[in-house]
Amino acid sequence: MNRSWSRREMLKRAAAVGAVTAVPRGVLGQPNAASYATLNAPEARALEAIVARLIPSDANGPGALEAGAARYIDRALGDALAAWRAAYASGLAAVDAHARKSKGKIFAELRPTEQDAVLRDLEQNIATGFAPSAATFFELVLGHTLEGTFSDPHYGGNRDFVGWELLGYPGLRLAVTAEQQRMTAQPEMTRLSAYDLPMFEGDAHDAGDDHGR
Repeated sequence: MNRSWSRREMLKRAAAVGAVTAVPRGVLGQPNAASYATLNAPEARALEAIVARLIPSDANGPGALEAGAARYIDRALGDALAAWRAAYASGLAAVDAHARKSKGKIFAELRPTEQDAVLRDLEQNIATGFAPSAATFFELVLGHTLEGTFSDPHYGGNRDFVGWELLGYPGLRLAVTAEQQRMTAQPEMTRLSAYDLPMFEGDAHDAGDDHGR
């Protein structure tokens, strides 16, 4: 499929997988390795560049990078997604290897259009050097990027609720008035994590153990 990497495409996909209720960039600067708990600096740089293209920022607002999707993934790889740590290590290295082979530079140093071309190679399973396949790694990172952009901020992503704002999701509320249920209603955003509510305080630690699932 010849996908155009649009915000609309990603938002439609997020809605399809229930990301809300479940849990153009050039050369990126070097991420602060000390702020990443699991990924090393080259891995973090590659992942930041990837998520920045999967859900890019545009005139309508920030995207996955600004929402903290890369840091969500990093945090989860040391916890609930630990089983995928080796897949990320080999997969991110393979992305850079394919980018260098096909475009002459590592992924983070390519122009946005070149980065999109590399990602299409992964999605269409054209790129080599991935185990078990480039398409499998693409879907893995895409799924986790959606989680990190649209899930409850308690889990480390959706920074400043930017993901919910992109979807027009007004946030958690325990009661909804008849007026708020009207199709034309535009409820004020609550900007609350579920774990900001006293009734969930005792479950916050346990939920952290399950984040990303």
